[in-house]
Amino acid sequence: MPLNLIGLALGASFAAGLNLYATIATLGLLERFGLIALPPRLQLLAHPVVIGVALFLYVIEFFADKIPYVDTAWDTLHTFIRPPAAAILAYAAVAGVPEPWRVVAALVAGGVALTSHGTKTTARAAVNTSPEPISNWILSVVEDGVAIALAWLAAAHPLVTLGIVAALMALSIWILVKVVRYFRRLFRSTAARKRQTVP
Repeated sequence: MPLNLIGLALGASFAAGLNLYATIATLGLLERFGLIALPPRLQLLAHPVVIGVALFLYVIEFFADKIPYVDTAWDTLHTFIRPPAAAILAYAAVAGVPEPWRVVAALVAGGVALTSHGTKTTARAAVNTSPEPISNWILSVVEDGVAIALAWLAAAHPLVTLGIVAALMALSIWILVKVVRYFRRLFRSTAARKRQTVP
């Protein structure tokens, strides 16, 4: 399987795990304006209807992502959307390779998207424990920026993207471990306070 296709598939998958609609809209717009050349099976992303729907859903997500707890509900729902969509994109991207490798690409891409999505969801849930909204907004904008930039990079420089995705996966795992430990401490302290208030 050509490395450039792997880079494209994994980069787009990580980006889709953060923001699926921004990723699809970015790839579609880049292809439509001739700034990149997507694999044949992905060129349908440049169709005006696909771009329009992706942009419409991105606008909804943009606002939903800025409201504490609404963003958590949105991300929970998208656990069943982002990873499967990333797997479908990867399967289409590597259309020229033997079928078993296409399935492997889809499985790996789904796992990459699930990792970035899981990191985003748990990190945002941790941020929501803070009463101020600014950190939530900043994190949301950064996530959107990373998704858009990574989608462009995956299409324009797929080999460079391979190294970046490897680094982002390592960072994601580290963040997940930290956030899980944070929630464990939070639950323990909450339970301890409840025990102290019980007469």
